[in-house]
Amino acid sequence: MSTQPPFANQESRPPSPASTAPPEPVSPEAESAPSDPLTTALEQVANLNDKHLRLAADYDNFRKRVRRDVEDAEWRARETILRDLLPVFDNLERALQVADQATDVKSLADGVGMVLRQFTDTLERISIQRVPSVGTAFDPAIHEAIQQLETKESPAGMVVAEVQAGYKAGDRLLRAALVVVAKAPSETEEFRVS
Repeated sequence: MSTQPPFANQESRPPSPASTAPPEPVSPEAESAPSDPLTTALEQVANLNDKHLRLAADYDNFRKRVRRDVEDAEWRARETILRDLLPVFDNLERALQVADQATDVKSLADGVGMVLRQFTDTLERISIQRVPSVGTAFDPAIHEAIQQLETKESPAGMVVAEVQAGYKAGDRLLRAALVVVAKAPSETEEFRVS
């Protein structure tokens, strides 16, 4: 065996440019190395922004749907009440038509009284009650005093007259009753000239 240097039997020629060029750098993605933190952060911001916009659109749609549902529920409630009240209005129109030709005022008054009873029954059916007033103690939660009347016939603080009826729906006050409240007569001495 002959010992020759490893390059001894190679011809001597100039090196090719490909063999002398430095190796090309490998991209970071090709090496599975972590990507640029700025690029990663920008991608995360873009994803979060997209999620935020979708959430905002979903919330806006939800608000619109809830508003529409509330309006529909309010309309259904009003529709039920109006449907109950329409017969009362029909009867009032009939009474007005008969009033032009009526010669008997008593029968006309009786007819209007019947319509009033029908109206009261309809209010009770839809849970609306009249606020008690005359003969009860003044209650600022359900009464509104528009006048005080000096009298000895009723104790001070009692409602002696009702100017306009008040109504409640369950525990909620729809309208306060406008009332006149009794007060004790003032005790002023009359001066007589002698």
